[in-house]
Amino acid sequence: MTHAPSLPTTAAPGGHHHVGGQWRAGASSIEVTCPADGAVLARLAAGDAADIDAAVRAAREALAGPWGRLSATARGRLLCKLADAVLRDVERLAWIEALDTGKPITLARNDVKVLARYLEYYGTAADKVLGQVIPFEPGYSVKVVREPHGVTGHIIPWNYPVQMFGRSVAPALAMGNACVVKPAEDASLTSLEIAALALEAGFPAGVLNVVTGYGDAAGAALAAHPDINYISFTGSPRVGALVQQAAAVNSVRVCLELGGKSPQVVFADADLDRCAATVVKAITQNAGQTCSAGSRVLVQRAVFDEFMQKVAAGFEQLRVGDPWDDPDLGPVINRVQRQRVQRYVDQAIAEGVPVLGRARVADSLLARGHFVAPIVFGPVPRDNAIACEEVFGPVLAALAFDDEEDAVALANGTDYGLVAAVWTRDGDRAARLVQRLAAGQCFINCYGAGGGVELPFGGVKRSGHGREKGLLALEDMSTTKTIVHFHG
Repeated sequence: MTHAPSLPTTAAPGGHHHVGGQWRAGASSIEVTCPADGAVLARLAAGDAADIDAAVRAAREALAGPWGRLSATARGRLLCKLADAVLRDVERLAWIEALDTGKPITLARNDVKVLARYLEYYGTAADKVLGQVIPFEPGYSVKVVREPHGVTGHIIPWNYPVQMFGRSVAPALAMGNACVVKPAEDASLTSLEIAALALEAGFPAGVLNVVTGYGDAAGAALAAHPDINYISFTGSPRVGALVQQAAAVNSVRVCLELGGKSPQVVFADADLDRCAATVVKAITQNAGQTCSAGSRVLVQRAVFDEFMQKVAAGFEQLRVGDPWDDPDLGPVINRVQRQRVQRYVDQAIAEGVPVLGRARVADSLLARGHFVAPIVFGPVPRDNAIACEEVFGPVLAALAFDDEEDAVALANGTDYGLVAAVWTRDGDRAARLVQRLAAGQCFINCYGAGGGVELPFGGVKRSGHGREKGLLALEDMSTTKTIVHFHG
């Protein structure tokens, strides 16, 4: 396909939220454009505190109504029905996602399928959450049960909106919470579609509400709402701190996923060809706009030049283009993000950091879309900005190390701690290193494992706290109640 397709039919009328099972008109609107060519796709409602309050009240009413009395098995069946509806509409949802975010259609299609996988995974797990019986004093029976928080708020980002919806909302619904979702203003279209599909699947009105709008209005109102019981936020450390501060006023728990500067540590004995291909993909997928992107590659000095030649060759072969042409990567999300990434690139070049390789981007693309040429720098000084700060674009920083001690110090030498990988044929070395790396997920001779819905995910240090994905997410999306019965 050489030209942009039109936006598929959407369930959401322009400029409306989804609240209490109804479309609620917004007082003002936001223009939605495609990052690849600037074409206007739709209009979103610009939500405010009144819209958030209406959504929270609808969620509270759902909890007091049939949703609160539904069995775990029945909740699980609804999630599986929603998964079936998503799979039925894969193509429609994928094209909406691709045009809204600029990502290649194959990646968007995969993201929609991952959403379905989240819904299936937590749907089938909903009635398998067990409590505890605690041995206590004679004459007492003590048990611990898990219960929903109540109304949960979900502030999801623009880089993987349809995936993040599933990652955050599916476990919340499985545990019996009612949800209010505030998607990013740059990528909200699929969130509204999922809310409509949930109603079609049989979810009671008010169980799943979506309020669109800007973070400083709708997002801030959600984080500070006194009747929210739990907040999930993925985004920048700066905004994450604001969300946590707002929630703290109401003593509300917060799960924060705040990005990373994730290292892949490559030893001289690694399979360099397989590793190089993975390193290229780990930083360029979704135009580098991935919290867990492998944005640093740390290479043992003895093979640094050999390995980086392989990586540079991979960069130079990358295809950058429009989402409908299904390239390796498309544009970044908006003009501000493009300028931010380009500033890091220009600064590194001005400081004399060597460029090892880069992909070519056609002038016609640069003229009309938010495209950035993927680029790899190295060796990068250890205190350089692109070695320490999250660029959130297709920019790879390569650094050299001498031995295991040096590798650990270098890998842990940032404020972040989300994901890390070790590449070596020495199993003992790999086991030693992953114990010492400051990261919530560690991989050995692989990276990312295809996303892994089953794999608990979250960070340490400035990357945040709390865990999503896997069965641990069901614990995060619930609380415990201890019941003590004296029977003599």
